[in-house]
Amino acid sequence: MNGKVNLDDFCKEMNLEKIYCQTSELDLSDSGINRPGLQLHGYYNYFDSDRIQVIGKVEVAYLLDLDIEVRKQRIDDFFAYEFPCFIVCWDLAETDFFLEAAKKYGRILLKSKEHTTSLFYHLVSYLDELSAPTVSLHGVLVEVFGVGVLITGPSGIGKSETALEIVKRGHCLIADDVVEVKRIRDNHLMGTAPKLLQHFMEIRGIGIIDVKTLYGARAVKRVVEIDMVIQLENWDDRSPYDRLGLDEEKVDILGIEIPKVMIPVSGGRNLACIIETAAINNRTKQYGYHSAQVFCDRVAHQNELEVEKRELQKKENEEKQNTEK
Repeated sequence: MNGKVNLDDFCKEMNLEKIYCQTSELDLSDSGINRPGLQLHGYYNYFDSDRIQVIGKVEVAYLLDLDIEVRKQRIDDFFAYEFPCFIVCWDLAETDFFLEAAKKYGRILLKSKEHTTSLFYHLVSYLDELSAPTVSLHGVLVEVFGVGVLITGPSGIGKSETALEIVKRGHCLIADDVVEVKRIRDNHLMGTAPKLLQHFMEIRGIGIIDVKTLYGARAVKRVVEIDMVIQLENWDDRSPYDRLGLDEEKVDILGIEIPKVMIPVSGGRNLACIIETAAINNRTKQYGYHSAQVFCDRVAHQNELEVEKRELQKKENEEKQNTEK
């Protein structure tokens, strides 16, 4: 992780109060978080100063037990290290302990009303998203029956028009044209729209429309996990399209394999309805029910019964012939 974050945005996201700061940016080079209990005790071996420093009641209680001069020296020694920021939890009034050292060394001092553990969880989630591998893809991202569907295909094939019909059927638009995808916690792909394009969609012949304004807040969503990819392509009579659905194709996005369904486009096909069905079918597969496999198993079982029936009939005919002889 290597980047600068707007301090006001960070404080707003984490609900933090600025006690002291001389900069408008937070320099984050490590996505980890540190509770500096050992450091305030004087132990600096293996101390990672690149991490955000967070203290709570335990560390403050320890400092309160120290002699005033010892406390000042311990805090001064700690603030001499260059760390991104220092956060005091529980809305503790003892931020004054650290103010002098923060001013002396130019460190960012912040305060949180949250409990230490709660803030830890929020920080981990925030930093994971901030440091996540990211890629921008051309396509449309919608949520259909709770399933995140990334619609891809060549320009002009009707991705946006299909997504608009999906929205009219009560589902949500996340992104049109450009989809920003992040890999979160190693195995989740989260998709969103660039801030400039959020809620907007291009419909050829009409132009740019604001989906949120036209269809209401229920028609849009900021982010969704991508569960499947649907690729639209022009119908080709020579192409051997899958008629059963047994062969499950995958597509790799940031190292994660996502189920992919290819849908041929031709006049008269209700793509919105087909995508709804594909989303529901994908969800049932996640729950362990594979309709194509069930159908094939049923056909195979029926064939076995027919074979057994023919074998039985053959045996009865043979016995009848032997009896007549």
